Amino acid sequence: MLFLLIGNSIFSQNNSKGFALLELYTSEGCSSCPPADELLGKIQNEYKDKNVYVLAYHVDYWDKQGWKDIFSNADFTKRQYDYAQFLGKEPIYTPQVIINGKTDYIGSQETSLRNGIKLALSKPAAVDLSLETKQQNDKLSLNYSINGTFKNSHLLIAVVQKSAKSNVKRGENAHRVLSHYQIVQRLQTIDLKVAKGNSTITLPKNFNTQDFEIIGFVQDIKSGAILGVKRA
Repeated sequence: MLFLLIGNSIFSQNNSKGFALLELYTSEGCSSCPPADELLGKIQNEYKDKNVYVLAYHVDYWDKQGWKDIFSNADFTKRQYDYAQFLGKEPIYTPQVIINGKTDYIGSQETSLRNGIKLALSKPAAVDLSLETKQQNDKLSLNYSINGTFKNSHLLIAVVQKSAKSNVKRGENAHRVLSHYQIVQRLQTIDLKVAKGNSTITLPKNFNTQDFEIIGFVQDIKSGAILGVKRA
């Protein structure tokens, strides 16, 4: 059920159901990435009313190949390396999709990705996460509440741009206009010590409630497993 209040958005749902958080690692400099970007955009649209969430992280290790991805971030490359440690799978690559922090897939392989989503949805969430947000100029005030066991966990808050297009001039995708979906612009980590708390997030300059959304998720820092997720 969705409740909208002036200045606030509260999303509440029975999170005993399963969920699928798809984390895509991609780059404008990678010729095999556009099909994955398109597929994740298709999945996002298809499952928008379900417990399926898409986050696209643009990594920076392709930036030296002739084209700098305007959405790339070294922190996202580090996050992908962390997953390589969790999953015991190196070297890292694009396009890679990791579902619920547990299993990785080649991002353009639709059948295996859809099977992964079905498997994730069949397993109940470990925690129930509630988020309440309020925008104040370029800041986002966030209140969170967690029901369930969250020892050794972080709460991560992703500020997500829903879509964008880029005219790529050089590199492997030279002279192409690329479509991007669910682009992570900010990723803030909150160290969880109590079940309820608050935080402040700095928003991108072009942030607006129509073109962006906030997705929060709880992650076990020892295994990388995602325990619960919520859209605010």
